[in-house]
Amino acid sequence: MTALLKQGSKGAAVRSLQSSLNAAGAAPRLVVDGVFGAATDREVRDFQRRAGLVVDGIAGSQTQTALSRQLAPITPGRAEPDKSAMTGSVPVTTPHADREAAPPNVGAFALLDTARPLDTIFIHCAATPEGKDFTVADIRAWHKARGFSDIGYHYVVYRDGRVMIGRPVGQIGAHVAGHNTGSIGICYVGGVSADGKTARDTRTLAQRSSLLWLTRQLVAKHRITRVRGHNEVAAKACPSFDVRADPLGALA
Repeated sequence: MTALLKQGSKGAAVRSLQSSLNAAGAAPRLVVDGVFGAATDREVRDFQRRAGLVVDGIAGSQTQTALSRQLAPITPGRAEPDKSAMTGSVPVTTPHADREAAPPNVGAFALLDTARPLDTIFIHCAATPEGKDFTVADIRAWHKARGFSDIGYHYVVYRDGRVMIGRPVGQIGAHVAGHNTGSIGICYVGGVSADGKTARDTRTLAQRSSLLWLTRQLVAKHRITRVRGHNEVAAKACPSFDVRADPLGALA
């Protein structure tokens, strides 16, 4: 369990935090003395402000995660597929009477809390070929290579229905230009035909079930008032279906 660090904290965990803040560009550089004083508080708040986190001077799990991921080197995985299919039109959405179900790994994660004001969930696809599996680590590497501090999405749904945590929900995402403040980004793996050339709703039954479960949980947890598709605010096919014509769109 990550230690909650704040003014008055002392010890090795504070020294590690101070070293990380220095590596992230603290100016002036902190004295790494293991004492969380006014200077460390200032730098924590400055990092939180730059990272799009709630600015409270408390280095909890989400602040520490955001800091460590920003500093982590890019770990290349599978090459990012061509995304040109996302410039096409949105495929016609076929109505589905989907069955909502908890993901198969529901006991392996917890939905994070945040004081960040939220009102919207945006649904995305990874723009990866139908039938092929990709991971959070893959997407994180693609996004960091573009200059992001971490994966841009807060949650990723795998083809087998597992829900994976992306960037901390308390940190503003990097998934919808001009709409990241106040929103949560959910991405499902897929969204492009097997040949990689056409936008297609490739959600498996497991993904549909988990997406409904996850979205309903987040709507209730954060008092979300809108569930939207990326294509509603951008000239993209993503998430390769019309959320407004899907059961997801009726959850808020």
